[in-house]
Amino acid sequence: MSRPPLALLLVSADPARLRAALTLGRAEIALGGAASIFLQGEAAALLKSPIADPRDTAWAAAGEPTLAALFDEALDDGIAVSLCQSGLAMAGIEASVLDPRIVLTGPIAFLSNVGDEMRLLTL
Repeated sequence: MSRPPLALLLVSADPARLRAALTLGRAEIALGGAASIFLQGEAAALLKSPIADPRDTAWAAAGEPTLAALFDEALDDGIAVSLCQSGLAMAGIEASVLDPRIVLTGPIAFLSNVGDEMRLLTL
């Protein structure tokens, strides 16, 4: 039986929440499912270059990737990442500097892709 897709909605500029979303998304893909992450509003600021977490050193000491490396691995794994256009403007990020695998969208488009069989988690 196939797994229902996992849609993760990130609503704050907290690196710990982005790390959790990326980790859950990668776990879902490892289990044979599909995952998407939508960074809404203030969460868009997390993708400001360079992507970083103040706790990256502690994570690296524990044998885990930095937030930037985890983000890149998640994109490589096939997690669909979309970003709120308004949040992008609020964060002062130019779309041209984003990884081309990131889709600019809004809440209506995100929700229109959340089907009846999907699991939606807000972080």
